[in-house]
Amino acid sequence: MSHNPSPQPPPWGPPPQPSPFGPQGPGGPGGGAPRWARKRVVIPAATVLFFIGVGMGAAGGDSGGADRSEAAAKSSPAPTVTATVSVTPAPEPAVTETVTASPKAVPTVTKTKTVKVTVAPEAPVGGSDDSASDDSGSGGGGSAYYANCTAVRAAGAAPIRRGDPGYGRHLDRDGDGVACE
Repeated sequence: MSHNPSPQPPPWGPPPQPSPFGPQGPGGPGGGAPRWARKRVVIPAATVLFFIGVGMGAAGGDSGGADRSEAAAKSSPAPTVTATVSVTPAPEPAVTETVTASPKAVPTVTKTKTVKVTVAPEAPVGGSDDSASDDSGSGGGGSAYYANCTAVRAAGAAPIRRGDPGYGRHLDRDGDGVACE
């Protein structure tokens, strides 16, 4: 069962009731006199105001005839003289300085290193040649000994192959049997 509450008027007032004469009311838009009656009043009033304005303008212009010529003289354009002065500064001479560096004398330094090579006498012909076939690399193939490859090159013996006098495993980096290559 539904219950409808009693209708209450909104707080801003009751809604307007429709007019029996339509939206324009009894006499046309605005509700007053018909349109033709308004034209009878507005047009003559506008005409009277127009003539009053013309009369006021004519009365103010008669008393100040001299003022009008002064105002015309003041407002006429006067010749304007404009002087434009352009000053172009003289260009300063460009200064180009060329500096040539002279090489300085560098002393030449030559270092000489003396390497002492001791060569042992060769083994007798009938002796055993175990050191030549030794693959351990500790001995090498003879009685010559070189501390490093610089000493080998200074002696003019580079490259040294396995079995040659002076070969040592410490001179052969890659272990291929050829030292100081």
